[in-house]
Amino acid sequence: MRDNYLEDFYSFLRFPSISTDDQYAERLAECAHWLVKRLTSIGLETQLVPTRGHPIVWARNKHQPGRRTVLIYGHYDVQPPDPLELWDSPPFEPVLKNGYVFARGATDNKGQILSHILGIQETIEQNGDLPVNLHLVIEGEEEIGSVHLGGFLEENRGALKSDVAVISDTMMIACGVPTLSYGLRGVTALEVKVTGPKMDLHSGVFGGAVANPITALARLLATLHDRGG
Repeated sequence: MRDNYLEDFYSFLRFPSISTDDQYAERLAECAHWLVKRLTSIGLETQLVPTRGHPIVWARNKHQPGRRTVLIYGHYDVQPPDPLELWDSPPFEPVLKNGYVFARGATDNKGQILSHILGIQETIEQNGDLPVNLHLVIEGEEEIGSVHLGGFLEENRGALKSDVAVISDTMMIACGVPTLSYGLRGVTALEVKVTGPKMDLHSGVFGGAVANPITALARLLATLHDRGG
């Protein structure tokens, strides 16, 4: 790894881009501006897209007809580093130990997205261009549910149309083994209210004849998963 690449990584990690706490909003904006400057420096057309929350960084190369289009997604926000007493070093002051960089966000997601950026840079430097049309979308709200990403994607649906999307926020099978994850389980949440009689009923007299909301809810919940998961 080039020494300046490691310094880039350290600079990226030093931003306390904690999206769960509004007091860090300014630092998130600084981190986003750093990304814009970094991506512009390697020849990508880059813009900072404002949202009602934290900005989205959108970069692209000069698109050529006939090429496939690749969209790479990542995020620059991180989780809070608490509890601080469990850290051996300050969470936003990167430390290199035994070949590993320790800092908040090093593997979620700043390390992965910077790896993509550096790969793009190397390809451009060696070949003068990329073999594909590229979109790079880096948001600042992944850790709080990507609140404004959907609106951005909907608004720019036509411009962002791609042949493949690469999520730069997954894991490797093992150290030193490049890995493409082709699927992740989704998450959803809902609230269900089941109501029954408006008054207490004697279980010995009415049990079985009058449906118990708990029984109905148990049956409903049992349909969410089968033995196959």
